[in-house]
Amino acid sequence: MAKRTQKAGATAKFGARYGVSVRRNAGSAMAKKSRKYTCPVCQYKKVSRKSVGIWHCSKCDYTFAGGAWEPFTRASDANSRILRRSVEGATTADMAFIAQQAAIDYERSLVESEEE
Repeated sequence: MAKRTQKAGATAKFGARYGVSVRRNAGSAMAKKSRKYTCPVCQYKKVSRKSVGIWHCSKCDYTFAGGAWEPFTRASDANSRILRRSVEGATTADMAFIAQQAAIDYERSLVESEEE
């Protein structure tokens, strides 16, 4: 027997109600919320959502504030970059930061490709 939620996933509970785009957006939000993310301290993929905006790493026990659906938002990335540059200045650390940003962007593109 075929799986009932093969295409619908977590939004199968909505049935035919609310429209396609609303169900698709709800499904992507639920997927972002429930997946594991990489910890900024220990670099393990153990960060999960505790509540709205609160994220916790189960390996190193690090708890931090983030976005409602994702732990790292574009605004938080920009803020961390501004703070780091004000403390350290624009040095060779920028190259490491660019590599880290590329890794984060790659991870986000993987998530978006999984959702589609």
